[in-house]
Amino acid sequence: MVSCAHPSGPCFSIRKREPMAPVAVFQATFLLALLPLSTYQSEVLSEPLSLNVSISSTQQCLHLKWSVHNLTHPELKMAFQIEISRINKSNVIWVENYSTTVQQNQTLHWTWESELPLECATHFVRIRGKEDDAWASQQRIWSSWSSWVEVNAQSLLGQGPPNIFPIDKLVEEGSNVTFCYVSSRKQSKVSCFWEDNPILREQLDTHVSVFTLTNVPFIRIWGSNLFCKDMDITPGTVLFVSKVLEEPKGFSCETRDFRTLNCTWDPGSDTDLPKYRSQRYALFESFSGKKKFCEHKTWCTWQVAQDSQETYNFTLMAENYFRKRSVNLLFNLAHRVHPMTPFNVLFESVSTTNAIMTWKVHSLGNFSTFLCQVELHGEGRAIQHNASSQVDGQYFFSGLAPATEYAARVRCAAKHFWKWSEWAGQNFSTLQAAPSQAPDVWRSVRSTLGSCNVTLFWKPLSKSQAHGEVLFYSVATENLGRPSSSKVFSIPAPANSTELSLDGCSHQIRVTASNGAGASPESVMVITGDPGNQTAEVKEERIQGTEDGVSMSWKPPPGDVIGYVVDWCDGPWESSCDLQWENLGPNATSTVISSDAFRPGVRYNFRIYGISPERTAYLLERKTGYSQELAPANNPRVDIINLTLHSFTLSWKDYATDSQPGFIQGYRVYLRSKAEQCPPGFTKAVLPDNSVCCKHDIDNPEQKTFVVENLQPESFYEFLVTPHTRAGEGPTHPFSKATTPDQQAPALIRIILPMVFLLLLLTVLCYVKSQWMKETCYPDIPDPYKSSVLSLLKPKENAHLTIMSAHDCIPDKLEVVNKPEGIKAQFPGARKSLAETDRTKHDYIYLLPTEKSSAGPGPGPGICFENLTYNQAAPDAGSCGPVPAPHRAPPGLGGLLTAPGNLLRSLEPSYMNSPGETPAGETTLNYVSQVASPTSGHKESPPTNPLELAPRSEYRMQMAVPPGLASPAPNEKSSLSSMSLLDPGEHCR
Repeated sequence: MVSCAHPSGPCFSIRKREPMAPVAVFQATFLLALLPLSTYQSEVLSEPLSLNVSISSTQQCLHLKWSVHNLTHPELKMAFQIEISRINKSNVIWVENYSTTVQQNQTLHWTWESELPLECATHFVRIRGKEDDAWASQQRIWSSWSSWVEVNAQSLLGQGPPNIFPIDKLVEEGSNVTFCYVSSRKQSKVSCFWEDNPILREQLDTHVSVFTLTNVPFIRIWGSNLFCKDMDITPGTVLFVSKVLEEPKGFSCETRDFRTLNCTWDPGSDTDLPKYRSQRYALFESFSGKKKFCEHKTWCTWQVAQDSQETYNFTLMAENYFRKRSVNLLFNLAHRVHPMTPFNVLFESVSTTNAIMTWKVHSLGNFSTFLCQVELHGEGRAIQHNASSQVDGQYFFSGLAPATEYAARVRCAAKHFWKWSEWAGQNFSTLQAAPSQAPDVWRSVRSTLGSCNVTLFWKPLSKSQAHGEVLFYSVATENLGRPSSSKVFSIPAPANSTELSLDGCSHQIRVTASNGAGASPESVMVITGDPGNQTAEVKEERIQGTEDGVSMSWKPPPGDVIGYVVDWCDGPWESSCDLQWENLGPNATSTVISSDAFRPGVRYNFRIYGISPERTAYLLERKTGYSQELAPANNPRVDIINLTLHSFTLSWKDYATDSQPGFIQGYRVYLRSKAEQCPPGFTKAVLPDNSVCCKHDIDNPEQKTFVVENLQPESFYEFLVTPHTRAGEGPTHPFSKATTPDQQAPALIRIILPMVFLLLLLTVLCYVKSQWMKETCYPDIPDPYKSSVLSLLKPKENAHLTIMSAHDCIPDKLEVVNKPEGIKAQFPGARKSLAETDRTKHDYIYLLPTEKSSAGPGPGPGICFENLTYNQAAPDAGSCGPVPAPHRAPPGLGGLLTAPGNLLRSLEPSYMNSPGETPAGETTLNYVSQVASPTSGHKESPPTNPLELAPRSEYRMQMAVPPGLASPAPNEKSSLSSMSLLDPGEHCR
């Protein structure tokens, strides 16, 4: 076996030796013929070269090995020519001319890499040589060719399954790579793919297909898939593509302790793959000739020489399977010093305004001088100072603020500056001092019944003014009328206000702030008089806000002032609001008030006070305005009054203008109608929703009524009233609706109202005369006691004949009077109609039997008389007679006799008939009394028996029965029977 260029790939050794005797005889004869040739040359090229060829499948290369014998000189420069053929010996694909110096018995090596995988075809190799020394330039003759050495990788694989070669090939990004598909059977329908993309193939022979990928890209570190589909099998392989090795960037070396050099660089793209790792780096120093392989891809260390080497020349070499890269660096060691971080940073002698900072630096041997940079952070700013130091360094800070926390840090560099060290820092705080500023104080005064209620406000001192944490505020009040009487209040921090109830309105107030180191200067103010009277006397003025704030100006007062105070509130002064103020100098006559608390659309009230030398504040001017005006958010509620044929009046008097997000400058009245014509005074306008309407502007913000005139009667209108400020107008929706009245309506009202009045008058009169109308139209039933028939009765035994009330009794007999018109009256429930005869008949219905009649057929004794109230259609009907009838109900009266309610309902129409209204052909009812015995016959026939009082008679109440419900006449063989409306024993006596 022979060694291979790639250790992981298998190597196959093939040796071919030819017979030597014939060639030796030929060469000896040839040399004897060439007398100019020297004996040395004949000895060297006496026989062909012995050639061995091995295969590296992974590298896809052929390794050639040969040797030259019988060299008389220790070294001889020779030239060799190598030919490589593919498939057959005549198909030479490569010719290589190789020159080298050959030593005695030396084995020579040469490697050839094939673009086509060796498994795809058989290769043949041969070699020949000649001398290449200059002194033998006239005698160069090639030796004979060695025999062809056949390299057949397929035969070495045996009869294996179909496969794609090379297997797991590694190439560099952008390379071209050739694959072949080898199978033991003929290839007919084969499709090959790379990452599911079809690729073209070329048929090398019946069992081998070849395809080439050009400029292959990097896809993934785990490789890309390549496979072929051959009927029922799918062989494949993996192609590994690595990125191109780049030249290292930013190569630099430095030392921190003069013992070790730290070299760093940027390697660029990583070319290593999980399966193939070949990227590596090495340092070579040319002055010392030393080389070191680096363990990391981005940095490497180098031990500084102990012989005080000052200059270094490094070469950084990078390599992988495919290429090599290198960069150089030349430097002086003293100029590449990166000091280590300072340590032991401390502060000494810290006071209210001063401090001393100290630190230490790591020693660098002879290089002991450093340039250091000190940085101080505090009070929102940073200050840098430069200082030169040895191993021990310090810096003095002055002008510091009391009770303030600072952060200080330091870093150093060598004398020959290369790099700063890392920062090393520490925090410290200065000591407290008494506050340097008096508190900013203001007040709100309300006088009641000779005393003053004062709300005292003060602003917290800033950090630079407080010089420490404020613990409490001292408030001292002194009555100017009684200087000896004073009071002192202590208010703990962080309170910023207090309530004072003063005896009278003439006081001096002093306020101080105190911390752990002392008290601040006093803030003094004097309160005299009632400020409410001053506010009422000063007129309020409107102002406008800008982007910078609310701008205002004032006239200076005639007297001396030591300053001005502008205070403001986001509501009425009488209400509790967030009071703010600002102090101004004595020369100020204008200012711009800006505050983070200002909100758009909120009205603020401002007051300007002058401060007299006596510390008394007096009001100069009052102003009101907005930091930023907004358009109104709501429209007023509009009422319609005075709606006429041609106009209506709009009113919005309840609309409050002071609570709007801006100063109301006026109103706009929008009007819409179906006619789309604008009345006089209106102009066309387009709303944001692109609808067209009419518009009228009202410039007076105090006007809150408007009359819309020149309208059409009986027309539909929509209107809207919206206010507008400097920022814009209010919402343009929703519209309200109004309809003008009809032109005929007033005339109709003038006609309808008198008619309604007349009807009401008639109704009242009818109600007043209702009793008269009742007596006239509907008289009461006659009283039997007052009936004229009583005069005909002559009782024999009892002189006092008692007549019972008709209202207390139930009728037991009805007289049916049939008219002669011959009209049929249909009896409800009857099967045939009743026809009247030529003369009027009186039919009787016995409703209740008497005691005598209950024993057998035939009526008992009684009196029958007519009541003209029930039978006014036949006042001449004469006396009534008895009608004998059996005691059974006639046909068709079952429902009436069994249900008294039906009887009563059936009587109503007959009872309600007025005199003269009985229709022709109808049967009327006659009242039949039971006081006397009934008589038979009509008025033309005199009674057969004289009228006499029955010895015993029963009187029951009579009721009217509709004629149609009466029983048929006796001559029609209609059977009559009495019906009982009361239970036995309930007869009236």
